[in-house]
Amino acid sequence: MLSFFLVILMIKIGAHMPISYGFEKVPQMTVDSGGNTFQIFPHSPRTWRASLPSKKVAEEFQVQMKKYEIPFEAVFCHCGYLINLASPKDDIWHKSVELLITEGKICHLLGIPYLNVHPGSHTGAGEEEGMNRIVKALNEFLKTVPTVTVLLENVSPKGGNIGYTMEQLAQIINVVDQPSRIAVTYDTCHGFDAGYDITSKEGVERLLDEMEKSFGLWRVKMIHLNDSKAPLGKPLDRHENIGKGYIGDKGFRNFLSFEQIQNIPWVLETPNEEDLYTKEIAHVKSLIGLI
Repeated sequence: MLSFFLVILMIKIGAHMPISYGFEKVPQMTVDSGGNTFQIFPHSPRTWRASLPSKKVAEEFQVQMKKYEIPFEAVFCHCGYLINLASPKDDIWHKSVELLITEGKICHLLGIPYLNVHPGSHTGAGEEEGMNRIVKALNEFLKTVPTVTVLLENVSPKGGNIGYTMEQLAQIINVVDQPSRIAVTYDTCHGFDAGYDITSKEGVERLLDEMEKSFGLWRVKMIHLNDSKAPLGKPLDRHENIGKGYIGDKGFRNFLSFEQIQNIPWVLETPNEEDLYTKEIAHVKSLIGLI
């Protein structure tokens, strides 16, 4: 019985929440949906434009975080869709770095310690060239934004993407100027695309072992909980609602049963529902017996 209550206290679960109502509304929306953690965009993700929040907005956001007792160390920002730190095109690369830095400043003002980013796509220039440009971009960010940790998210192995294996993520981490400020997000759909099978106990153990050997499991700060519309090893990158894809309820019940996974915040990025993930958060909780 004691271990059950420890699990309840340990679990951090939430979803990607909209900012259209204002940053300061996110904590309440999160709690109302049954969550205690969240991810947001720092600005409209489909534009190169981003502005810093006012002091009033930032202070109110922090007041609401405290009111709803959501710990700052368990919330996240996700960078905009246009950013490509591996781009071989100088104009796109420079715009990507500039926008990432602005996003980092937004995180800093809000008090959010983590900015999640897809490493990028080399778009045909080759992995070595793409890797070099990612590292250069991250170094620019790290020397300009002093307080925010970058989370590298594993991606689907398609379109020249870099970072679809734990080893590739480690290759980036190992050569940046400040590796202590680079951590990892594991996306279950992207990992399934890349052949990481979390539907069996052995598959999860292999994944955790690879993480530990590659960069240390302590670096994994967030898990994107997404089912997959594609079967194992097919790089489609299409998220599905939990239990409705190829990972399925059984697969997630297995994955979420591991204590190492329960120590990491879970954030849903599944096809959005009108209830702001309320039903889906409850469904995930039911898979591990929390409700």
